[in-house]
Amino acid sequence: MSDRYERSHKHDEKCITICETDCENVADEAAAIAAAAADAAEESVETRARRQEDFSDPVCVDTTQIYDSCRDRDCVSNTRVYISKCDQELVETATNVKLKRAEIIWVYTNIEPLSFNNGYFSVDMKFYVNVTLEIFSGLCNPTIIHGLSMFDKRVILFGSEGNSKVFKSNSNLGTSCELASCWQNTSLPTVVVETVEPVALSARIVEPRHHCDCCDCCECEEECATTSSCVGGSSRMFPRNICDCFDGELLVCDDIRRIEVSFGLFSIVRLERDSQLLIDAVDFCIPTQECPSATEENPCSLFNDIRFPIDEFFPPQKGNDDSGSNPCHRCKGCGRNCRCN
Repeated sequence: MSDRYERSHKHDEKCITICETDCENVADEAAAIAAAAADAAEESVETRARRQEDFSDPVCVDTTQIYDSCRDRDCVSNTRVYISKCDQELVETATNVKLKRAEIIWVYTNIEPLSFNNGYFSVDMKFYVNVTLEIFSGLCNPTIIHGLSMFDKRVILFGSEGNSKVFKSNSNLGTSCELASCWQNTSLPTVVVETVEPVALSARIVEPRHHCDCCDCCECEEECATTSSCVGGSSRMFPRNICDCFDGELLVCDDIRRIEVSFGLFSIVRLERDSQLLIDAVDFCIPTQECPSATEENPCSLFNDIRFPIDEFFPPQKGNDDSGSNPCHRCKGCGRNCRCN
């Protein structure tokens, strides 16, 4: 009887201790909430006063103004893929090829004013695309290789006229040649190209255009080795930083089996100029949301506040995804006061 009483007494003491701890935590949490509410009220008063005094008149901002833009979709068909010498050995014995993925590495742009129409500019773009290919040889599993494909595009846009030269302290002068071209073109508008990853369509193997005679085989192999674009010489086709994205030198000779791919490309091109605009400002861009973070005592607290990714497990059906049109669907379940009915 005494043992049972002692166990019961210890249990009561433990419950009392836990209750006191919980009460202290609740009290601390209530004090923190009250302090945060007081800070928010004080900040609201200061914000209201700042907007009435500092932002009573329009402000002048230095920003980029879009003068013209266009969007386009291009179906790039049967463009050649440049691969390394090691991967070329796989292509020579391949029975089929499949285009798995296409990724844009970089877009080089060049802008020139049109002589017959003031204020308009021609924009030349060269897209460098990294393509991922599956090479099939016999009954073996496909081998994945990477190659380089290119696409050229030209558009004409309005960029307005400007004869003033702009020099900024953060500009890199670079080499003497770059400096010579830089100070002459500071009045040109800036070209901005936006793209998404290309849509992979198809790939095929093309036989060589010309076959070498037996006596000239060594000469052909020597020509292929010397016309590799990523080594120096007059045959260089690709910039060095593009070549560095691939393992090995890229072959450009025609007397070999080559791969041609087709992909779809979506792009937006716009011309921008630095402008000083007078606008009505409301306030500084002060963040209102505190950065959530997990504590060492409870590292799972941040994870528990994350909404369960239902769409990752059950993708929305066609025609039923209205999250873009109804903002309440986007904030439902996020734990914020979105004021959604």
